This record gives sequence, C-alpha cells and structure tokens, in this order.
Amino acid sequence: MTTLVRSLRTATRVPGAEAPYDTVHITVRYPARPPQDSVEEMSGMLQADPDGAPFPVVVLVSGVNVAADSYRWLAFELVAAGFVVVGYDWVGELFPGQYGLTPGVDIVAAGPDHYGERPTTPALAPVLEAVAALNESGQLAGLLDLDKVALFGHSAGGTVVLQSARPSWFPTVRAVVTYGAHTMASQMLGYPPGMLLPVPVSAPTMLIAGTNDGVVAASAIRYGEDPTSPDHNPIERTWREALPETTESWLVNLAGAGHLLAAHPEDPSTARGFLETPTDADPERLRSVLTDVVTTFLKVQLTGDPAAKQRLESLAETHPTDIADVRRR
Repeated sequence: MTTLVRSLRTATRVPGAEAPYDTVHITVRYPARPPQDSVEEMSGMLQADPDGAPFPVVVLVSGVNVAADSYRWLAFELVAAGFVVVGYDWVGELFPGQYGLTPGVDIVAAGPDHYGERPTTPALAPVLEAVAALNESGQLAGLLDLDKVALFGHSAGGTVVLQSARPSWFPTVRAVVTYGAHTMASQMLGYPPGMLLPVPVSAPTMLIAGTNDGVVAASAIRYGEDPTSPDHNPIERTWREALPETTESWLVNLAGAGHLLAAHPEDPSTARGFLETPTDADPERLRSVLTDVVTTFLKVQLTGDPAAKQRLESLAETHPTDIADVRRR
C-alpha cells in the first residue's frame, strides 16, 4: 500500500542572525490518512496516520545553494519507511557579503580560534525547537518521538552536521548520515593546508560518498591539496581519522555516483554541479541504492528493526555492484 505523504510548513527565527536573513522556512513531511470530511478535502490539511507512532524524526540538512525540495524524493522514501522528515530553507550569509541558500554556517565557530566551542550551524537548534512545537498541537500532536532524531546532511550540510552533533549539544541525535561530506578545513578560515577537523559525534555515523564526485575533487584547492592527486580522498580520511574510535562508523562508496546524486531533480542554475565529470552510472538506480542504505541504517539505529539489522549486516559482507565498497569500524 502506497503511503500518503503530506506536508506541514512553518518558520522560525535564528538567534543572532540579522534581518532579513534571520528566518528559516521549514517543511515537515508525515504519513497521512485520506480526507475524513469535506473540510479536509477542501483545505488539504490531512491528519497524520497514527499507525506506527510515535515517529522518529529525520532532519535533512541541505548543501549550499541546494533547495530543501531537492531532497523531497528521499523524504518520501523515509516517510514510507516510518519516519517523519524535516527539511529547511535558509537564505543567509555564505561568506562575508555573499548570500544564498545555506544549511547555516557559523564562520566564527568553524574557525581555528573557536572550533569545538559550539555548533557550526546555528540553524539546527531552532529547527528542532520548531518541530517540538508541532508535537504540542495540530496534525502531529503527540505523534513525534523527539528522543529519536537522525540527521542526514549533504555536502556542506553534512559537514556542519558532523561538526555539530556533539551529544552535549544535541542529546536526542541517535544517528548521523552524510553524503558527499567531510571535515577538511578551509584555508579561507585560517587553517593550515591539509588540516582535518575532529568530529565530535558519538552516535552511529555513516559517511556515503560517490566515486565520481567532481565537486569534492575540484574543491581540493580550498584545503591546500592537489585536485588531480589520487590521494585526495577527504571523505575516507574523515571516516578513518576524524571520527572518534569509540563511534560506530560506516563508509559506503557508491560506484560512479557524483556529488549531486542526492539532490534530484538537480537545478543546474545553482550549486556547483557543473564541476561533475561524466559517468555512465544510472542515477536512478544509484538513488535506489542510496535509499536502501540510508533507510536500513536509520531503522537499525532509531527503531532497532531486526530485519534492518540483518540487511545492514549483509550489506557489510556482500553488497551489490552499485556499491564499490563498504567499510565499518
């Protein structure tokens, strides 16, 4: 049976951000019941289907200049898998004097003088507070399990998630998944070449990468590295060196996948998809594999689903050809 997915929208302000760049627009997708009366039919505001509640919450954190709606395809899959899914759009400052869609990056907190003092994204706390308010009244009242939160971050969104999900800051985060993200430190922030920032995450973490990621390759210059060097693999290095040894950590490489695989349909007028290199890989099939890996991992960590545990173990041992490599520690 196909899950009926509906959306709630709200907004929140980010403390310390200057108007008009101080508002985050939030979309919450949830499993819904069909219209129960003419009021629901006319308004489109459908009640949540309580079967399976309380629902764990997954927050999708976008890449720079990638709209939250680009991850709608993944949100629908996650709702069908039993989660309520949150995305947000914030037009804010990317760098001094430069504005665009941002996951929220606190340049000072990410810099060498203050890294580790606070989250590098100021958006996550107010977004989670807004979601908690939705659990108090309306269609989702009492249906959210706010003690079981997962974060999925893409590109820079994944970077700030890795840098921010310290348990003392966000104790309800039970799992972290990223795609095309790492914690190499930009020289623009004052770091020396080749610097890798430690990841303060204790929740089980999965880093997913594409073997044909042209954006990560081209960005090597930001970190004082050679874009043409086969040794430039910041995602693998983040998995190997930056994550705590005590954190359950996974690295999954998707064969032939590019950086913008997670954003579909891609808007070619924004972000940096023009840096991608051609590939013969089938993006639809790869997104299907990405969905399987992400939902399986999140079901294990947030619900303890035994079938998902078995599936995750099998992926570690024998994986389809679209997955180039799976490692864990």
